Amino acid sequence: MHLCEPISTAAYISNPAGFMLRILLILALFLAAPFLAGCRHNDPPEPAAAPGAAAHAAALTLSSSSLQNGTIPKELTCDGSDQSPALAWSAPPPETKSLVLTETDPDAPGGTFTHWVLFNLPANTTGLPANLPKQEQLADGSRQGRNDFGKIGYGGSCPPRGTTHRYFFDLFALDSNLNVPPGTTRAQVEEAMNTHVLARGKLMARYSR
Repeated sequence: MHLCEPISTAAYISNPAGFMLRILLILALFLAAPFLAGCRHNDPPEPAAAPGAAAHAAALTLSSSSLQNGTIPKELTCDGSDQSPALAWSAPPPETKSLVLTETDPDAPGGTFTHWVLFNLPANTTGLPANLPKQEQLADGSRQGRNDFGKIGYGGSCPPRGTTHRYFFDLFALDSNLNVPPGTTRAQVEEAMNTHVLARGKLMARYSR
């Protein structure tokens, strides 16, 4: 159908029904245009859920006496003694069987960098002391994975000089223990805990060099 075709007077006189049909079609197209434009999906996508985190997961409150004013002190970084921070959190849901803790830097030049992976923490744990030993298995049975420095346990903040990076501590309450060995990577831990998350807490701090 050629909507832009000129409509002659003769056509109108000889075929008034056809002329009216064309007018109605043109009006319908004009009226439909705003509606069709409104149907375009121009809204930004919703943030992807964290690996293993169910949409209905409850919230945990995660805090640290080592991170004052949202800043990571030098002793917790590669410029200091590289010790892990003290952390505390609210009680997880009653059905919790274990906890997982990770620390990541999403501002790293090559993509998200893993600084710490700790899993199978006992469900009744409500915090961690500072300067946790960098060993595969701890006295309470919890296990530590391998960070992106290629080492076991905590690896302190170490952004390029002249930059400020954000560091996210994520705590997950799970309905099971993870059957993965010490030295496991964050990706492997997240895959294992998929669909098992009951609650989640997050804490962010910055470090500049």
